[in-house]
Amino acid sequence: MRQDLFVSPDYYQLDDLLSDEHKMVRDATREWVKRDVSPIIEDYAQRAAFPEQLVKGLAEIGAFGPYIPEEYGGAGLDQMSYGLMMQEIERGDSGVRSTCSVQSSLVMYPIYAYGSEEQRMRFLPKLASGEYLGSFGLTEPDHGSNPSGMTTHFEDKGDHYLLNGAKMWISNSPFCHVAVVWAKDEKGRIHGLIVERGMEGFTTPETHNKWSLRASSTGELVFNNVKVPKHNLLPGKSGLGAPLGCLDSARYGIAWGAIGAAMDCYDTALRYSKERVQFGKPIAGFQLQQKKLAEMITEITKAQLLTYRLGQLKNDGKATSPQISMAKRNNVDMALTIARDARQMLGGMGITGEYPIMRHMMNLESVVTYEGTHDIHLLITGMDVTGIAAFK
Repeated sequence: MRQDLFVSPDYYQLDDLLSDEHKMVRDATREWVKRDVSPIIEDYAQRAAFPEQLVKGLAEIGAFGPYIPEEYGGAGLDQMSYGLMMQEIERGDSGVRSTCSVQSSLVMYPIYAYGSEEQRMRFLPKLASGEYLGSFGLTEPDHGSNPSGMTTHFEDKGDHYLLNGAKMWISNSPFCHVAVVWAKDEKGRIHGLIVERGMEGFTTPETHNKWSLRASSTGELVFNNVKVPKHNLLPGKSGLGAPLGCLDSARYGIAWGAIGAAMDCYDTALRYSKERVQFGKPIAGFQLQQKKLAEMITEITKAQLLTYRLGQLKNDGKATSPQISMAKRNNVDMALTIARDARQMLGGMGITGEYPIMRHMMNLESVVTYEGTHDIHLLITGMDVTGIAAFK
């Protein structure tokens, strides 16, 4: 098993801006990752297996719905704490962070924000404790960047709804107990429905042969005349804005998480460059390697400052969707560039499972696409600054 020697870079002394609670939450999460994730994650990624045993640990450190109030089983933390937790968990693995993002932002958040009090009490404590694992059904085989074109639909049958359709690229789906599914009613209005494992006609086939997020469980949600009780409809909000509000929360977590992956690649490359000797001295002493390392720490620092400010805005309820899009796009792109440069610094060793870099690089190839592609987030910023939508 690989020993986790990670030392977090903090070039601009951002720790001075964090509260004692923020640092306590981050450090506790970091220690859990070092103890429970790092020693096993390469093996699970190589085998393309989901480390189910981590679900209990994630619940114990409060990674499921950390900003959900304590009365519903959450930790009652602020958005900065949530972001720092996602940073540390993705430093371990993007797939493990995806499990948390889906559970927190895409399942627990819509039930808390749009659900009834009965739904909150029925589902949130079990999701927070890890007894239930959840999925989020928005993307379809033919509708990704254009979710408004979804064809999954339901009909009112008097005492229940009849749901038909399919969702694709769904994290947690093969193991999920509940799924928050977005579908159109007879008038074409989008609503959220809580679909539960065991409902007749509801199946969750697993997606195989992934080169990315190999330690994460991915699949489909298939609905064949599924009878959904009417009390499982989320009553608080409908329309496309409802699922997009969930995605804002998830994208915010990704913006932090990508920094964690970048930091792990940088720390690995820095450590290796000081130990690897060529031409009579450590490769850290050569100009081109120093250029790579200097650019890595510069970009990580810029991303840290961007995301710290976004966390402040999120705590104050002022963060806009375009601001979140900018951070998600910038930070994932930054992390991918750092992963690729770090891989080059390690030479052939960089492609092996003895180091985490290639796994991070492959994972980030999914992260740069999901929760809004790199290009779509660019156009969201473009629309925000010009007032003109380029994708309609």
